[in-house]
Order: sequence, then C-alpha cells, then structure tokens
Amino acid sequence: MKAFYSDHFVLPLPTGHRFPMAKYKMLRDLVLGLPNVQLHEAPRASDTELLLAHDASYVQRVISGTLSEAEQKAIGFPWSEKMVERSRRSVGATIAACQSALKEGVAVNLAGGTHHAYRNKGSGFCVFNDAAIAARVLLKSPIGLQKIGILDLDVHQGDGTAAILQNDAAICTVSIHGEKNYPFAKASSDLDIALADGSSDTIYLEALEEALCFLSKQGIQFLIYLAGADPFEGDRLGRLTLTSEGLALRDQRVMAFVKEKGIPIAIAMAGGYANPIEDTVRIHYQTIQIACAHQHTIGVSKPLSTS
Repeated sequence: MKAFYSDHFVLPLPTGHRFPMAKYKMLRDLVLGLPNVQLHEAPRASDTELLLAHDASYVQRVISGTLSEAEQKAIGFPWSEKMVERSRRSVGATIAACQSALKEGVAVNLAGGTHHAYRNKGSGFCVFNDAAIAARVLLKSPIGLQKIGILDLDVHQGDGTAAILQNDAAICTVSIHGEKNYPFAKASSDLDIALADGSSDTIYLEALEEALCFLSKQGIQFLIYLAGADPFEGDRLGRLTLTSEGLALRDQRVMAFVKEKGIPIAIAMAGGYANPIEDTVRIHYQTIQIACAHQHTIGVSKPLSTS
C-alpha cells in the first residue's frame, strides 16, 4: 500500500500555536515500521488542479501572498511561501493516493482532509480543499468514473467540501460530525448526520451504518475517506466520546464497505487534537494499519486503468 507524506514541507508556526503540526512527522516515523507500506513524497498540486475547486482570484492571492489579515486569521496560519508549498503538497498527496488506489485498491495520504476550505476562501486550518480537488481530478481522467463518494468522518463538518460540491451530481458528500461543534454555521452535504455532544461508540457506529447505506444507494465507484482522529474521547476539540476501539471499528466497517462494493478507497487523515499528541498519532496509525490489513482484499468491480 502506498502512503504519501508531506511533513518535511514544514509550515512555520508561531510558538504555542494550537495546530498539532508535529503529528505528521511522528506518524510517518511510525509508518516506516510497517512492512507492507511504501512511502512516497507527495507531489505538488498544479494551479490547474487547484482551479478545479477554487476561484482563480483566491488561488492567486494565496500564491502571491496577498491574502488579507482577515483571510489569514480565518485560515489560522500566517502566510509564507512554505505555507503555500505545504498546502499544494497536501492536495497533491490526496490526488496521488486516489490515482494509486485506482490501481491497487487502497492508498493513504498521511495528511490531508482540508475540508474547511471553500471555493473562494480558506478557514479552520485549511487552505485548499484536497478531497474536492482530487475528486474532480478523478472525474476528468480517462478512466470513465461517473460517481465518487466523499465520506467525511472528521468530528467537524466538511462545510467547505459540501459548499464547493453542492451542485455537482457526480460527487456525493456525506458528513458525520458534532452538531454543536465547529463550524457553527453548517453547509449542506448530500447527507449530514449531526451528533450530540458526548455521543458514544454505539451511537456513532449506528450513524455510520446510516451513512454507508446512503452511499450504497448512490452507485459510487470510488470513495475518498476522511478518517479524522478527533471523534476520540480525549480530543481537545472533539466533544464526542469515542474510544480507540470504537474508532478501530469505524475504520474496519468503512474498509469492509468498499470491499463489499468492490471499489477503491483513498484515505486522508483529517483532524486530531488530543493531548497528549501521541494519542492522535496512535489513532491515525491505527487507521493506516487497518487499511494496510485490507489492501489485498479490496478489488475494483471492473478493471480500471489510468493509462
């Protein structure tokens, strides 16, 4: 299974910044020990790819460093050339994971899940929307995909993804998230399941079955999965009470679903803000272990070729 990393493209942050940037390098160090995972540097998303989901004026402001102070504050990162490069690589990793999954069934971005980025703005630590861009890259490829699903299991709603893709019939968006959590003004996915604060493993897994049933009826041929670690009970920003075991069951059920449907899956890590940070890294690593265990059992329903 191929895993694409971008942690060495460091996004410089002020001391004390609450975004857990260190988790990505820590995760890659752990993944190095998995015998069946091949690590690859994330490619750089092109302007053409970014424009599949973002306004040209917004992309230009990001690239040129002319974002306003208010725009940078909404993103949560100060602008720098390294921020731009890191953001491009994170998108490129999801695109590469999708392309690899078409051939091998499963692939992973060790970052990604930047689902709060809208067409014309960034927010919530998200500059470019990797899942929306990657889905549209797949649809433009010559392999003939007609319907792609995005299953967002970050604890925060994928509002940017929903807004960008709301009129795109070829991409089905599903989000399970905290009802009262960020973003406080929600967008409309094709299916939104909002959970009360304190929701447990049992409630979450019931919601997941509803989501997978919905996706099953959409005829999707490919799944992009945002496997957030932030529904975890120890997450600072999560407000749910999922255990590590519950999150493992979540990932196993998603992998069983794509196996049942015979469709490829690309996985992005999305959010995670536990204290200590090692808890977030452990949950992300658990997701990758589960994906790796399924890599030889997931096949596509009909041959797909990227050539």
